[in-house]
Amino acid sequence: MGTRDVCPQCDSDLHTCRNCRHYDPAKHNQCAETQAEWVRDKEAANHCDYFSPVAVRRGAPLVAGERGGTSTSTASDAKKRFDSLFKR
Repeated sequence: MGTRDVCPQCDSDLHTCRNCRHYDPAKHNQCAETQAEWVRDKEAANHCDYFSPVAVRRGAPLVAGERGGTSTSTASDAKKRFDSLFKR
């Protein structure tokens, strides 16, 4: 992903602090990478050498080990697991 790449659907910058796995609002400079330079606008494109994109599907980060798929199958899987909790 290049520093000037944008989302084809909403035209937002992709190479931003908010899209990085090191982004952490609770940390100093809002970054878990201690050697990264301070960035004023966390939602604007930047040239950070430590940038590591977070996998996102429909606005929600993927859980480790989760594979991308349709939201319908994910919803039906969740419903099946929920229903199985109350079977006798």
